[in-house]
Amino acid sequence: MMKKNLNLTQEQENILFNEATEPPSSSELNNEKREGSYHCANCDTELFKSSTKYESGSGWPSFYKSLPDVFETKTDHHIGYARTEYHCKKCGGHHGHIFDDGPEPTGKRFCNNGICLVFKPKKI
Repeated sequence: MMKKNLNLTQEQENILFNEATEPPSSSELNNEKREGSYHCANCDTELFKSSTKYESGSGWPSFYKSLPDVFETKTDHHIGYARTEYHCKKCGGHHGHIFDDGPEPTGKRFCNNGICLVFKPKKI
């Protein structure tokens, strides 16, 4: 059973635990350019470094690489074809999908629901 953070909004809970998707271009994190890290909104696990974030044009915060061993994946067919879905390994929260159209060096695009992330600026 996944442990849910009691401070989640209804929308966060719906995306993290019912595999919903936020509307494109709705996340303020799309425009976040500061140095720091991105954490799971449910369990606070660090998932991405800001240095791996890029503008994909998709409408969702996108990263070409996650931190090691923080996600589990599965195949979903919710929209009629196979996609690779990823979940936080610690709490099971759904974050988004991985596509093979990202930049070098990985060629991957972790397309993340921004509402499922918490940005923590680097301490100066």
